[in-house]
Amino acid sequence: MEHFVVSARKYRPQTFKDVVGQTAITNTLLNAIENNHLAQALLFTGPRGVGKTSCARILAKMINSDGNETGDEDFAFNIFELDAASNNSVDDIRSLTDQVRIPPQVGKYKVYIIDEVHMLSQAAFNAFLKTLEEPPKHCIFILATTEKHKIIPTILSRCQIFDFKRITVKDAKDYLKYIAKEQGITAEDDALHIIAQKADGAMRDALSIFDRVVSFSGKNLTRQAVTENLNVPDYETYFTSTDFIIDNKIPELLLQFNDTLSKGFDGHHFIAGLASHFRDLLVCKNPTTIELLEVGEQTKAKYIEQSKKASQAFLLKGIELANDTDLKYKTSKNQRLLVELCLMQLASITFDGEKKIAVGS
Repeated sequence: MEHFVVSARKYRPQTFKDVVGQTAITNTLLNAIENNHLAQALLFTGPRGVGKTSCARILAKMINSDGNETGDEDFAFNIFELDAASNNSVDDIRSLTDQVRIPPQVGKYKVYIIDEVHMLSQAAFNAFLKTLEEPPKHCIFILATTEKHKIIPTILSRCQIFDFKRITVKDAKDYLKYIAKEQGITAEDDALHIIAQKADGAMRDALSIFDRVVSFSGKNLTRQAVTENLNVPDYETYFTSTDFIIDNKIPELLLQFNDTLSKGFDGHHFIAGLASHFRDLLVCKNPTTIELLEVGEQTKAKYIEQSKKASQAFLLKGIELANDTDLKYKTSKNQRLLVELCLMQLASITFDGEKKIAVGS
């Protein structure tokens, strides 16, 4: 059996061009290298899975290459990676600062990549201060962290800070489309969109979800397969719910909610998703805000169509009710009744935002 390499490792960026969604940072680093303007202490900060460590490795290779080396040269002797989560004591930092003095055997620079740097102890931070402020000419430190606020100000002031942003749904989807093509997988646009949304701004998470769904559904990736595997209600569920709400069909709405629960979906996810659905319908009401809708083209047409049936006042009231239920859900003793009550209230709103006098009359 052939060894399987997860996509997050297989497609790990090898050059700055491969890094998804961080153009501002990669361009800044490239210009700094070209103009010989690179700081000796850099701090890469941002959410998980957005390319901090990958950029650090690419940068370490680039500053050591002079164009004469072979393609597979990785300068392993020059690049030292330290995981501060497990090497966070003063002794670990002292042994690092002792190594710093020795110049590199090959290449120009010794590069120290310290991952999860916020995990260093207070004493370790203090032991590191002097070296970070005045490193030898042949040393560059790249610190990476997801929690910048936990790093002491004296360290921050000695570093050039690069804030990595979350990957947008569009960028994540486009990259997943490229990977699907590379692997010979036919994937529906909406299926990739759901994966990109579920990843919540982390490319590594998007690739992990992609691998999982491909294992489940094989070479043909459909929206249905993705929603089944990720256990998230489909767009269609919310379109149907909203139709029932607009037409004041309370019995059908309650039966549909019961059916959704029986499929193993969580009531909390359902009501939070319904609030998001109303928000998406609201942004479709105005041509200038349609670009805020992060869905595939086919689904976008459905959203625009349904938004014409619902007034702005109704949608605002709907978001308010659904959001209120979302907030109360965790503390409620009867969570199912809470959601059902919200659905009945939603289906009782008339288009002018008022309540019907008698429900179902």
